[in-house]
Amino acid sequence: MSASIDPWWRGAVNIALEPDNSVSVEEAFVQTTALGNGLTVKAGRFLSDIGYLNSQHAHTWDFIDAPLAYQAMLGGQFADDGLQLRWLAPTDQFIELGIEVGRGRSFPAPTLRATASAPRRSHCTPAATSATATAGAPACRISSAKASEQALTQLDANDFVVDSLFNGRSNVTILDAVWKWAPDGNATRTNFKLQGEWLRSSRSGTLAYDTAGANLLGDYAQVSTGWYLQAVYQFMPRWRVGLRTEQLDGGAVSYVGLTLFDANGYQPRKNTLMVDFSASEFSRLRLQYARDQARMGFTDNQWQLQYQMSLGAHGAHSF
Repeated sequence: MSASIDPWWRGAVNIALEPDNSVSVEEAFVQTTALGNGLTVKAGRFLSDIGYLNSQHAHTWDFIDAPLAYQAMLGGQFADDGLQLRWLAPTDQFIELGIEVGRGRSFPAPTLRATASAPRRSHCTPAATSATATAGAPACRISSAKASEQALTQLDANDFVVDSLFNGRSNVTILDAVWKWAPDGNATRTNFKLQGEWLRSSRSGTLAYDTAGANLLGDYAQVSTGWYLQAVYQFMPRWRVGLRTEQLDGGAVSYVGLTLFDANGYQPRKNTLMVDFSASEFSRLRLQYARDQARMGFTDNQWQLQYQMSLGAHGAHSF
């Protein structure tokens, strides 16, 4: 639901009905409409601009699921409660700068777990911040988040699952670029889109390793990277076909000089093919096949059929 509030503000809310009959608020924010000088302020709960895909609702994605790098480094999709300031430069070339501050309500920056002996704390300073810079299609986005007693599930050197708790800071850097083509600029019949993102995640702090067993405490640092590249081609009106390839690199792990984690060097990867048909702008059917090799020694062949129906007024999608 969205509406204009007055000449200076607009508001929007997106509510999700989950399969278990629970209800969650994905977004609920107000946004300025008349600050002038290229400035826009948003306040409330909203999808962060960190990442090209992250700020888009899933129904606008060209594939059913989020890339592996998004799942590993952003928990699928990162939303926060806070403030966002964006500035659009008065130039012929599209240039936009943005900054966000938030309380860090979800991965990679969950707040302290609440228990009877340790109630949830309130943060006096922002737990998550991000900055974005976009020039035309390429963009650079950097997010920094503070994690308090973040639960991590990892593999030790013998491939046994262990549970740990991390305290420290997580930084995610994303570089993205999009290129679109259509004959004579008319995308209604045929068009092509090439899109890619590279993500780098780093953690630095302390780790309580194997809380149910050894319960070792020490300094911890980790760096991992991931990327995806996808192409979508509309070969005739209403019909599109797309291909996405992606990969993760677990990178380097440092934990008080001990080799405790999976160090086999395996790089999870996945290839996805989709075809979709849009009867109109308000309805779409999509068939998707994925060859998922996220787990070493196992290939998961996935078939998915998705339908989307939009009721009522539908706002314009971002570029």
